[in-house]
Amino acid sequence: MFSTSHLHPMLVHFPIALVAIGFLAEVVSIFVKKEAALSKISFYLLLTGTFFACCTWLSGILFTSEMSGTAGEVKQTHQLFAGLSMALLLLTSGLRLLQVRYADNLILARFSLFTYTLASIGIAITGFYGGTLVYNYMMPL
Repeated sequence: MFSTSHLHPMLVHFPIALVAIGFLAEVVSIFVKKEAALSKISFYLLLTGTFFACCTWLSGILFTSEMSGTAGEVKQTHQLFAGLSMALLLLTSGLRLLQVRYADNLILARFSLFTYTLASIGIAITGFYGGTLVYNYMMPL
């Protein structure tokens, strides 16, 4: 029988991979080679990663068990960074959608790259705390 407690672990890898590869494609498209295709790939990976980040965040809130003590503190930190990362991804997605309309706006492009950078860092920190929860507090030795 399928348990809803498995949804979060199943979904968690999608935003990590999609956002990381999308951010890398964006950086390469800007700094290494002015390649429009990489920027477009980055845009679609950002939107897909944002969607999966929202689904993953929701599954974590709704379907994971409560923890106490040190594990509870780590989980709270994990949830904090997950919420911040999701908010930054939503902001970045909105900024990138505006860039589609206002293509020559350099300030918008730089600000969206800045928020994409922060979101990518946030996803990495969230993943670190999630991994800490799994490997230090949930898996038997």
